[in-house]
Amino acid sequence: MKCCAAIIVAAGSSRRAGFDKLLAPLHGVKVLERSIRAFANCREITEIVVVCPEERFRAIDAADLETEIPVTRVDGGAERHESVQNGLAALLYTPELVAVHDGARPLITVEQISRCIQTARECGAAASAHPVTDTLKRADEERFTLPEQVDRDGLWCMETPQVFQYPLLLDAYVEVTERNMQVTDEVTALQLIGHPTRLVHNHEPNPKITWPEDVSRAETLLELKHLRKDS
Repeated sequence: MKCCAAIIVAAGSSRRAGFDKLLAPLHGVKVLERSIRAFANCREITEIVVVCPEERFRAIDAADLETEIPVTRVDGGAERHESVQNGLAALLYTPELVAVHDGARPLITVEQISRCIQTARECGAAASAHPVTDTLKRADEERFTLPEQVDRDGLWCMETPQVFQYPLLLDAYVEVTERNMQVTDEVTALQLIGHPTRLVHNHEPNPKITWPEDVSRAETLLELKHLRKDS
């Protein structure tokens, strides 16, 4: 089986949350640990690099991960793209594919990870996403709505994982470095070298933990998921 390495980015300061959101418990399992477990349980993943501070990694009990694949840690950078580059540099071997995931998205499923990997194997680049369904409005600086209509057709909310053929991701980050740019995700980096990314519709909730209330919402989603399984 061809291999896919995973880089889990968890180097943020959690400033907006007001506490370390990566260590917040969701039904007794820390947010970051849930993200790591999802990739550790995916049969296509052969290595995991967690980009985070050492003390945050020490707070995760590696023995509880129950995985036979290597799980290593590396420090993050000042910006997100620097953290991903640090993760790439820390890989133990040269993989076919690399999956980049936000550690603060703990509800990602093994099935969605596999779908993204398969799509990237076929197209070179894939990203988990879901279509925009809400009505969109543009507002002014005082948050009053403007008359402009925002067409949601073709608009998607980006998620992670985002999975790429290893050489493509390397080339994209060479371009990011040479242009001295800051990118918020790998799809944007791929666009700099003119390579499109196939979006993989995620039908399961995959929210990013950002604010304190996001933790309780994620717990509610987990409870509903368990109820569906038991019914």
